[in-house]
Amino acid sequence: MADPAALDVTIITGMSGAGRSAASDVLEDLGYFVIDNLPPALIPKVAELGRGREAGTRFGLVVDTRSGEFTEDLGRALTELRETGAEIRVLFLEASDEVLVRRFEATRRRHPLAGTERVSEGIARERALIEGLKGDADVVIDTSELNVHELRDRLRELFGELPNLTDGLQISIVSFGYKHGLPLDVDLVFDCRFLPNPHWIDELRPLTGADPAVREYVLSQHDTGLFLEQLRQLLELLRPAYVREGMSYLSRGLGCTGGRHRSVVIAEELGAVLEGLGYLAAIHHRDVDRD
Repeated sequence: MADPAALDVTIITGMSGAGRSAASDVLEDLGYFVIDNLPPALIPKVAELGRGREAGTRFGLVVDTRSGEFTEDLGRALTELRETGAEIRVLFLEASDEVLVRRFEATRRRHPLAGTERVSEGIARERALIEGLKGDADVVIDTSELNVHELRDRLRELFGELPNLTDGLQISIVSFGYKHGLPLDVDLVFDCRFLPNPHWIDELRPLTGADPAVREYVLSQHDTGLFLEQLRQLLELLRPAYVREGMSYLSRGLGCTGGRHRSVVIAEELGAVLEGLGYLAAIHHRDVDRD
């Protein structure tokens, strides 16, 4: 468990146009002391700033590729900050190239790395520059299909005050439909399509996994209980290793065909399992309202 008096820093980074400004606004609303467009080389100065502020202050630092030797400077800065005992987490915001192009065209803004070239060229250059950072991030959120309100809800779930977090480990559960594509911002994906599909039962088809009739049907299947028990054992096995590696956030994806029935039920039940293990999981049903 992290020292409550230690400096708490969240780095907000990722693709331009993926929602960094919205993320900084949310963290500010949650009480973070936010610094925008901070050159990575100046991040260690935050430790000095933190010593001059009241205990418990959380910092949100927005850094992007406009700031010098981005990846090398950021790596050195995070290492130096961790050596002070600070608790560091990196939030990486992602979106598809097509979505990013549309966003830049809609706002008529120039991509910071495009220069006189097309927006798509700047996006490709930025993606190549920061792809390694994405793999090392604690939290990755794909905003391609999120509006600003949905993004704010996800961020509040992840970065708001959550009580009783076992080992300081925060877990997010996302249900989804395979026909709408895999979520890009999850650490592990579990396939629920082996369970009988309520879609093929006329009275259950228009309902969702939030309805008692669907929940009862899914939970009545013999394999459901076995599956949930195996998930519980897996999490108990992996938890100490994740904590030893310093991970603060874990995201689990649960998928079925459409994301409306089986995955919704299993996600809610897994949340209850985690609560029994001492965790408070944030649950998000990505596709429950889609056809």
